[in-house]
Amino acid sequence: MKYLLMINLGERARDYQSMSAEEQKEVGAGWARLKEIPGVTPGEGLTPPDMATTVRVQDGKTLTTDGPFVETKEAFDGYCFVEADDLDAAIAVAAQVPAVDMGGAVEVRPMQQW
Repeated sequence: MKYLLMINLGERARDYQSMSAEEQKEVGAGWARLKEIPGVTPGEGLTPPDMATTVRVQDGKTLTTDGPFVETKEAFDGYCFVEADDLDAAIAVAAQVPAVDMGGAVEVRPMQQW
């Protein structure tokens, strides 16, 4: 089964520049290890929510709004995919995202075919 891992870095990991060189090295090594796990497909990082544009169509007109769809304290900072045997295996991969032990979180969501 394929899962989407939606990554919230948390404040500490998001403030990468204020980390010591040693911490930055550890975080970088953690991301490298994650990419080496069988079944993991690296994704991309996202810009902050205030850079988002929300799109709606109403009465045939495309409407755009600056900013995120909803106000949230926990924004997704990036994502990756994992092909895993089951949810427990996907959770085990999510637990290896470097930000998780720094106050971040990962939402694990099964993919579905459209």
